[in-house]
Amino acid sequence: MSDDNPPVDHIVVDDDNGGTEKSTPAIEENLKAKSTWIRLVFMLILCFLGWLATMVATVVVVLGFFWVLFTGETNKRLKGAGQGIARYVYQIIQYLTYNTDERPFPFDAAWPGADSD
Repeated sequence: MSDDNPPVDHIVVDDDNGGTEKSTPAIEENLKAKSTWIRLVFMLILCFLGWLATMVATVVVVLGFFWVLFTGETNKRLKGAGQGIARYVYQIIQYLTYNTDERPFPFDAAWPGADSD
């Protein structure tokens, strides 16, 4: 590689004297960024909470099935709980895939109610 064509991960900055100064590679800056590592911690916590929410949703599904089996009607409370869990898991996935920076419950957002948008 020549000085005219630096690698993609290098930043070339013109200084005031007409020369160029190479700064640290972008990946090195990203590795040192505290916010990146803090997000990783939250991502790991939210992965666990997402798994836990999925287990709770499984219980809600089974209870809902047996409710319909024995009564012939759906249970509004179980439907609401299922909807809240579904929205919560959606919020977790949004955060984990970098589609939002708002951390789901219990961090930045409130628990997503069944009737909220």
